[in-house]
Amino acid sequence: MAKSPYADKWIRRWLVVIALMVYAMILIGGMTRLTDSGLSITEWDVIKGSIPPLNQQDWAEEFAKYQQTTEFQQQNYNMTLAEFEYIYWWEWGHRLFGRLIGLFAVGGLVFFLARKWIGRALTTRLVILIALGGLQGAIGWWMVSSGIGETDRLDVAPYRLMTHFVLALVIIGYTVWLWLDLGRTRRVTASQLLSSLSIVLLALVSIQMASGALVAGLDAGRTYTDWPLMDGAFVPASYIQEGLGIRSLFEGLAATQFNHRVLAYVLWGAALGGAVLALGKPAAKPFALLATLVTAQAAWGIYTLVSGAPLKLAIIHQALGVIVFIAAVRLVWITRSPSEPQSATS
Repeated sequence: MAKSPYADKWIRRWLVVIALMVYAMILIGGMTRLTDSGLSITEWDVIKGSIPPLNQQDWAEEFAKYQQTTEFQQQNYNMTLAEFEYIYWWEWGHRLFGRLIGLFAVGGLVFFLARKWIGRALTTRLVILIALGGLQGAIGWWMVSSGIGETDRLDVAPYRLMTHFVLALVIIGYTVWLWLDLGRTRRVTASQLLSSLSIVLLALVSIQMASGALVAGLDAGRTYTDWPLMDGAFVPASYIQEGLGIRSLFEGLAATQFNHRVLAYVLWGAALGGAVLALGKPAAKPFALLATLVTAQAAWGIYTLVSGAPLKLAIIHQALGVIVFIAAVRLVWITRSPSEPQSATS
């Protein structure tokens, strides 16, 4: 198969754009959640859904559909049409941007195949990337559907929100990994201890991000705004919520926020420990970078919490969290056994 000298360069640029688009999509999704816009569109149609209401009659019809949801009937029953249009545009933009990512990804793959720039192995990996994007769209609707129809939910199911968010992290992490594989970045020689620790740190970051999605899905971040205590105690009295029992770990306001706090302390300590262990070694810089980012994220998280988690602070917290995740993915890649960079023909 022929190979253009520009293949790796352009494929890596394409991957960068995809990663940036997914990153923007995560932030748009966060804004959609924080503005309670996710249930404003009650149907899923790949083609027709890309066209927004064009006149007052269209807007009235969309508003009438939203008025059938529990969220409207129990929480937003005083909402005006103008207020509905505001949340509708957030959800519509979120869905449209997802379609644009899909078109850009598929279009790029078709172009590279037509130019015979990629081999079988890389083609398979890129198809997997695009398939993950398609799965994300399906999970997005699965998430939204939990809050419409005959349900007593005022929001989407937190579990489904967490699944949707975690898959977005998988997609951006996989994209970054492919970008690194095709680049000139060299892996460093790292001890088995540091290599294993990098994997542990990525796992901790991933779990922490997932727990943050539960907190967001339950609006638990605005429930207890004191720190370092919660409701005047280290472990809040309502940690196990009456009526929920063990499900409090995933559905309780106090438990999910407390778990998110404790995981942050564990992650912060592990990141600092890794940076200390890596001092003077080839992997010192990436470990120090991750420790710095985790420290900044922890400090910003505390500031966001005690401020009552306003929209702007909360979305910055999420944005920085994704950067921490990418740094953790890069750390794992760098500390693997040294090898030559791959090419598009492989």
